[in-house]
Amino acid sequence: MNHPPHFVLLRGLWREARHWGKFTDQLQQQFPAALISTPDIPGNGMRNHETSPDTIAAMTDALRQQINSNHPIRLIALSMGGMMAIDWMTRYPTEIEAAVLINTSARPLSPFYHRLRWTAYAHVPRLLFHSRAEREADILRLTSNRHQHDKKLLESWQQWQRQNPVAPASARNQFLAALKFSVTTKPQQPLLIVTSRADRLVDYRCSQKFARTWNTDYVEHESAGHDLPLDEPEWLVQRIYGWLALKTLSA
Repeated sequence: MNHPPHFVLLRGLWREARHWGKFTDQLQQQFPAALISTPDIPGNGMRNHETSPDTIAAMTDALRQQINSNHPIRLIALSMGGMMAIDWMTRYPTEIEAAVLINTSARPLSPFYHRLRWTAYAHVPRLLFHSRAEREADILRLTSNRHQHDKKLLESWQQWQRQNPVAPASARNQFLAALKFSVTTKPQQPLLIVTSRADRLVDYRCSQKFARTWNTDYVEHESAGHDLPLDEPEWLVQRIYGWLALKTLSA
């Protein structure tokens, strides 16, 4: 018996469900029968009152507790979310049907100067220690090539931080978790690696290294930023749909 697909969307550092923006609606339009879940890790969004774990594995386990599904999951994961996806696929392989990893990275496949581009180093102290409003402005400038000057979008992000602020301890723990994460096992599920060649935060060669090392499907966008679902949601949905169709998983 065929079941409607269940997509679980995983975000990155200090982000929450609302940061998926138009991408979630466009994914739903392309897969009208699908269930789409956008869980928050502890410390972010609706779970901001909790303190984030300082390991990717603990974040993965917290996410799994929020997902009620007896049917295999399709993960769509961005940046640090991709680390959680890899961890989920390898530790709980029967739960995951397929995954799409967007602009992610991990030790030991990529060097530190690719995992965080040298041009972004100066922003790290501001991201960790400046005000939440300033952090949101920095994140938008760093991660989007289409909307970096979008004042309305920035105001929304800053409002979300006022409503559900990420505490300094959670911000630090998430950063450390991403820094420490290492890949030890290749996931066995169908995997699509997606990258933005113009990513100004994480070098696109990190995604290329995943694809080459694991011999997976790979696609790149020439001009979008690190937050590819924000910059090119329609393009991304179409690539995911086409890939799943090739894998006969597009129902």
